[in-house]
Amino acid sequence: MGDAVKSSEDGLARCPWGTDPEIYREYHDGEWGRPIRGDDALFERVSLEAFQSGLSWLVILRKRDAFRKAFADFRIAKVAEFTDDDAERLLQDPGIVRNRAKIAATIANAKAARELDGGLSAFVWSFAPERRRRPKLLADIPAVTPESTALSKALKKQGLRFVGPTTAYAMMQAIGMVDDHLADCHVPELP
Repeated sequence: MGDAVKSSEDGLARCPWGTDPEIYREYHDGEWGRPIRGDDALFERVSLEAFQSGLSWLVILRKRDAFRKAFADFRIAKVAEFTDDDAERLLQDPGIVRNRAKIAATIANAKAARELDGGLSAFVWSFAPERRRRPKLLADIPAVTPESTALSKALKKQGLRFVGPTTAYAMMQAIGMVDDHLADCHVPELP
């Protein structure tokens, strides 16, 4: 992967990770870095980022529909009611990443998110940093920031798991809390 934007088959300049395969292009162009709000939508991102830990994001994108089906479309109220039998069912589901600790964390995270005053979305977005200029190179993008570290600590304090500072920053990027599209990327900058 290069450090600067890369032209795709369609001639558009994209962040180098977002050029191939097509599922990456679609995610890069239409979703990554676009503001996402709503408790269930944020719960999906928290959950998928946790499942991605140690794996390629491509694995998660390819399994996203199966994850949605397995986890009741990431509706917090539904997942918070999952039982041990549900966890065992999920461990047998070949459509998702079958990791016992991550499945248990997702269920526990739903229970913790359900208890947040004001909801998960408001809680997460309260850690949004001030807008900054888009980075020129991938090397200019941090893996962790003071805000992601603070968000991670706060989420853990509320009982959420698999939300370390790096995972928190990846989520911040994915939900548009920070805009880490490269400066020369064709995706329009947020206002």
